[in-house]
Amino acid sequence: MAQSPIGSPVLRREGGAKLAGATQYTDDLRIPGLLHGVTVRSPVARGRLRAVHFGEGIPWEEFTIVRAADIPGRNAVAHILEDQPCLVDGEIRHAEEAVLLLAHEDRALAELARTRVRLDFEALPAVLSLDEALETRERVWGEDNTFKRILIEKGDPFDWAAAPRVHEGTYRTGAQEHVYIEPNAMIAEASPDGVLARGSLQCPYYVHHSLQALLGLPPERIRVVQLDTGGGFGGKEDFPSMIAAHAALLSWKAGGRPVKIAYDREEDMACTTKRHPSRTRIRSAFAPDGTLLALEIEFILDGGAYLTLSPVVLSRGALHASGPYRCGHIRIEARAVATNTPPHGAFRGFGAPQSLFAIERHMTEAARRLGMDPAELRRKNLLRPGDTMATGQVLRDAVDLPALMDRALAEIGYREKRPLDARLHERPGRPRRGIGFAVFMHGGGFTGGGEVFLGSVAAVEGTVEGRFRVLAASTEIGQGATTVFGQIAAEALGCPLEAVEVARPDTAVVPNSGPTVASRTTQVVGKLIFDAALALRKTLLESGHLAEGGDVSAAARAFIAARGALRAESRYQKPPFVQWDDAAYRGDAYATYAWACYAAEVSADSRTYEVRVEDFVAVQEVGRVVNPTLAAGQIEGGVAQGIGWALSEEVVWRDGRMANAQMTNYLIPTSADLPRIRAFFEESPYPYGPGGAKGIGELPMDGPAPAILNAVQEALGVEARELPLTPERLLDLVEPEAADG
Repeated sequence: MAQSPIGSPVLRREGGAKLAGATQYTDDLRIPGLLHGVTVRSPVARGRLRAVHFGEGIPWEEFTIVRAADIPGRNAVAHILEDQPCLVDGEIRHAEEAVLLLAHEDRALAELARTRVRLDFEALPAVLSLDEALETRERVWGEDNTFKRILIEKGDPFDWAAAPRVHEGTYRTGAQEHVYIEPNAMIAEASPDGVLARGSLQCPYYVHHSLQALLGLPPERIRVVQLDTGGGFGGKEDFPSMIAAHAALLSWKAGGRPVKIAYDREEDMACTTKRHPSRTRIRSAFAPDGTLLALEIEFILDGGAYLTLSPVVLSRGALHASGPYRCGHIRIEARAVATNTPPHGAFRGFGAPQSLFAIERHMTEAARRLGMDPAELRRKNLLRPGDTMATGQVLRDAVDLPALMDRALAEIGYREKRPLDARLHERPGRPRRGIGFAVFMHGGGFTGGGEVFLGSVAAVEGTVEGRFRVLAASTEIGQGATTVFGQIAAEALGCPLEAVEVARPDTAVVPNSGPTVASRTTQVVGKLIFDAALALRKTLLESGHLAEGGDVSAAARAFIAARGALRAESRYQKPPFVQWDDAAYRGDAYATYAWACYAAEVSADSRTYEVRVEDFVAVQEVGRVVNPTLAAGQIEGGVAQGIGWALSEEVVWRDGRMANAQMTNYLIPTSADLPRIRAFFEESPYPYGPGGAKGIGELPMDGPAPAILNAVQEALGVEARELPLTPERLLDLVEPEAADG
């Protein structure tokens, strides 16, 4: 081959169809006999359902109507726990909770009908914020509203009274809406004979597992197929299990007729999961020369009304809470609490953006109090190979964090521009400029023993035409997985990229390679594909059908003609050094990490209190880069989301409901609001990744917010500790007296 597939900027496979408008998403499909399903939802955050009343003017006899009593199996969305009901059966735990399902051939009539259903309920006192949950005056979960606790300790107890320099701070982040291009949508055909669920989703086997419990069917009678999906970012990790369940229940009661449920943007924003709001308290001790002596961190997440994925989001947030720093004494107490808001769930970064925001803001604040340059304080304390992290994990990655930081600062002109910015600050009425940065990491794959527990499997098979087919449950959701999987398989097989196809994720066809989450698609599943392809090539070599340097496609055709099926599977095996104690939360939390330094230059208007990002540099070490174009796209897209989270994307809660569930007043950055985003990659191949690759997808969400707010501190001298930093919040910081007035 003229060029190695891994490392080549090949065009994404599905890109042409998307550009031409030919891609068919779930709501584009027209199916004979289709019913349109809608959901009747609770208007209160907490209460007891007493009765349901059907209004006049609607031909109710034409409708398929499903209540909790109609569920043939368990009334639960099966996941980590089965605490979340598919439909309310008495107790209401959050606003927008599903109470009743309706279906009709006429979509407009179905939408009208749900406005004519009246719910009779008794309202109960609700817990509507993280702080209220901690007060426990109202208990909505267990004894103290706590879903999960985690404790991480390193070193002996620290004598805080003897600490030379102590800095304390409390940092808050709000919820964030995913704003994927395509709202949630699923189609189901269900009867006691079997179920076919198709739609927009990230994790086919999650939906498969949940439908088993809901309908009381064995796994072989359930089939889940991912259709072309317009984005996910974690928002289509667990929620498709809910909407697929609703469509399946309506189909079941309608005698197996296909039922589609497709949310519009407002319903999707109002009822689906969001990034967990957080509160982080940090106390740090430093020697006079800036050496970090001790860290004490309290990290708390608002999980919403049901457990969903809060334990794993909490875990990742806690494990990243001490950042990329050497420290002999660390204590991290983490807790996820219950409130009467719609459940929060997975979102790109999975808890790490919240805790990394706190530690990176804290380090810049501490540098200011110590009279040090934030870069020099970090240089003194950054992890180096051989150091131990908070869980006692030895850093084995061959990463030079000071060098990553230096490159990012050089690219953005940190040393040259800071004196210039200081002179500009002397001119009244002019926007002030500042440069900030953040150094951080992101663990690849599931935490601790998660990958071993999953036991993921992927396969590669040959076809009679001499082509090769990749079989994995990992989904293409816009990140380029189909293209990257093709490159990985072609590299291992030694064949042209055009000879490799990637099967659509379909539980009747592909093995369970685990969910499309946690920066594991390329690093973990890609490695399974690489190993399966190597095994298939080895079979051809050992059978004598392939000689070294020979045509692997011709060999596959000959093998299949002579012997039949040609297929190889690979099951996950952890790297030999990985050891993890989940009870003690000690050991190797992740097999490897991606590392980065992001730098932002901002202008802050002292009259309008608007902050604009003028330049952005992202330098990262992510192992070997499989596809440079797609990798840069991942960084640029993640940074754009991070800028929105930092400055404008505010979920406004009112009585437990999202009050701004429209794109007119939930403000995401447009192309006009974004700077030039310059992405740079340092390559240090990871031995247990495909061709040396690590995970990349979540990393770019972690760094932008702290870098931007650190830049605002440089520009205006204020210590902003809450996201998003809207003009109103910045006014409160700069002119508290005016804000009070």
